[in-house]
Amino acid sequence: MATTLVSVESREVVRCDFCSLVQYRTSNSLCRKCHRPLDIEEPAPLLLQLVTAQPAAASAEAGLQVAAQVREIRRARHLSQRQLASRMQVPRTYISKIENGKAIPTLGSLERLAAALEVEVSQLVRDARSRREEEVAAILGDPFLAEIAALLPQLDSLHRTLLYGSVRDAALGRRRTA
Repeated sequence: MATTLVSVESREVVRCDFCSLVQYRTSNSLCRKCHRPLDIEEPAPLLLQLVTAQPAAASAEAGLQVAAQVREIRRARHLSQRQLASRMQVPRTYISKIENGKAIPTLGSLERLAAALEVEVSQLVRDARSRREEEVAAILGDPFLAEIAALLPQLDSLHRTLLYGSVRDAALGRRRTA
């Protein structure tokens, strides 16, 4: 008759803070009776939370900016996700993940993405502020609009409102009757 040695693992015995059941620690760390967490985590100091949360938030925000740019440029080029994926030689789902902010492309992928979209890499990673600055620069590039923009601060609120109303009506093709 052969005997086998059975290894008895040391298991942690814990008491649930809610129902006071004494039990072995479960694999999911939930109480067997009340299904609440066996470990109550103490909150980290607020300063530590802010320091650790900022890089993650900045990274997520950067990923969403890239996602919005990729989607906007792809649609402006009248490309489907599948067409863009074939140009990059990646699965279509990768393009979807980038556009939904679930994947942040590496620098190499950004270069391939920019080449596939026929744009510069800088266009994919620019933020909302730089886009707004480009729009303002384009508007002020028109001499007539630049002259109006220079005069706006000199107008009082009544004249500014009248000017905006007149411009809005002209743009919509309406005539003012007064």
